[in-house]
Amino acid sequence: MIFFQIVLGGITRLTGSGLSITKWDIVFGSIPPLTTEDWQIAFDMYKQTPQFAKVNSLMDLEAFKMIYFWEYIHRLWARLMGFVFIIPFLFFLFKGWFTPLLKKQLLIVFLLAVLVASFGWIMVASGLINRPWVNAYKLSFHLILAVILYGYLLWTFLSYSVTDFSVNASQRLSRFIGIFFTVVFIQIYVGGVMSGMKAGMYFPTWPDMNGAFLPDYLWMGKNWTWDNFVHYDQDRFMPGWVQFIHRLLAYMVALMGLLGIYFFHKDQNMKIRLWMLLTFFVVLLQVLLGISTVVGSKGMTPVNLGVLHQMGAMGVFTCALVLFYYTKRSKI
Repeated sequence: MIFFQIVLGGITRLTGSGLSITKWDIVFGSIPPLTTEDWQIAFDMYKQTPQFAKVNSLMDLEAFKMIYFWEYIHRLWARLMGFVFIIPFLFFLFKGWFTPLLKKQLLIVFLLAVLVASFGWIMVASGLINRPWVNAYKLSFHLILAVILYGYLLWTFLSYSVTDFSVNASQRLSRFIGIFFTVVFIQIYVGGVMSGMKAGMYFPTWPDMNGAFLPDYLWMGKNWTWDNFVHYDQDRFMPGWVQFIHRLLAYMVALMGLLGIYFFHKDQNMKIRLWMLLTFFVVLLQVLLGISTVVGSKGMTPVNLGVLHQMGAMGVFTCALVLFYYTKRSKI
C-alpha cells in the first residue's frame, strides 16, 4: 500500500493535482463533493490559489474534477492505510502477540507515517501562498520520508520473515552494497527535486543537455546566487544543475550495478547473486525509462513515463535494500 501511495503521489504531482484540495480535513475530508453546489464551493476555493490565477485560469469545473480526483484518491489511500495498520495493530496488541522489539518497531512505523502525512500538508501549503506549484525541496522531502517509511517497514518485515542467515558475504561486498544503497537513496531525493522543478523540460535531450555535456550557462559565476536557489522556477540555472546531478547519479548507479556483478560474482552465494542480477536489470530498465522521460519532456512531462520511472526507482530501492539486508545480516 505504501508503494502504491508513492506511485499515486507521482501521478498527483505530474498531473498538477496536488493543490486542488485546499483544506486538510482528516475526518470530513474523506467525503468528496456530492452535489453540484458542493463541487462549485470546492472549485471556488481552488480559484483563490496562485496555481489557478497563474496557470489554470481557463480551467472549467469538469477539468477541475479531474485534478481533484487524483488528489482525493491520494488522500483517501492514506486514510485507508491508517485503518489497515491501526485495526490489526490494536487487535494483536490486545492479544499480547507482539514482542517488545516488534512493538517498538511498529510504533516507529506509525510515527513515521504521521510525519509523512504532516509534511504532506506542509508541502501543499507551500503552493497556496505565492507559488503556483508546491515547493520542489519540500516535495522531495515528503517523497524521501515516504521512502524511509517504506524502507523501514520492509526491513522490519525481512527481519521476521527471512531467518536463514547462511548466506556468506565478504566485508568488501557489504561495503560496496552499503555505498550502492546510499547512492540510490540520494538519487531518489534528487529525482524528487527534479520532478518538482520540472527540470526535464529545460533540457529534453540525451546524451547531451541541449547540445552540451554541461551547458556553459551553468558555470557562469553570476548565476550562483541564493535567489536562483530559492526562486528556481524563474531561471533555468537550478533545474539545469539538478538534472545534471540526476544524470550523473544515474550513470553511477548503473555502473555500480554492473561492477557488482563483475567483481563479486565469485563472492556470493546463489541467493545474493540472483538479487544482484535482478538489481542490475531493474537499474537498466530504470535508466531507459529515465532517458525516455527526459526526451519526451518537450512542453510537459509525459505522465505515463514519469509514473513508470518513479515505480522503477522504488524497484531499484527495494532491490538495493534487500541486498543491503542480506549482506548486513549474513554470516561471514
